[in-house]
Amino acid sequence: MLKGLHAVLETVGGIALLRVSPQTLNRWVMSVLTEDFSWDPNDFVMRHLHRAFEHLADGGGHFASWYLLSHGGVKLCLVLALLWNKLWAYPLMIVMLAAFIGYQMYRYTLTHSLVMIGLTVFDLIVIVLTVIEYRQQIAHRRGTAA
Repeated sequence: MLKGLHAVLETVGGIALLRVSPQTLNRWVMSVLTEDFSWDPNDFVMRHLHRAFEHLADGGGHFASWYLLSHGGVKLCLVLALLWNKLWAYPLMIVMLAAFIGYQMYRYTLTHSLVMIGLTVFDLIVIVLTVIEYRQQIAHRRGTAA
């Protein structure tokens, strides 16, 4: 369920990034950051958030929206297949996430974006959970077939 929720959030986020101008999103985020959090130029997290949203406003929005749409869409389709107990979806989910991780690491080398690291860590966790669930499904099916 967590995988499906994450896929839906990515897809919705991708659609939102296509609909909302990056400059508007940047203004909104920066107003939240400055009003709700103490703005300290030396704060590591705030400095990186500020840089990330400036990059988004400078043209990274299209990449982010299409990336989230593709990532979320693929995972959403695979999660639905998993919910319908399609055994083939487990290895495909693992392969697709590994491909996304490879691409995220490539993007990280270009941008040094902490968002790519965060997505990669989350995808690694999902891969581990998928492997565990896949093994359980195989064991369960072997037990019921005997």
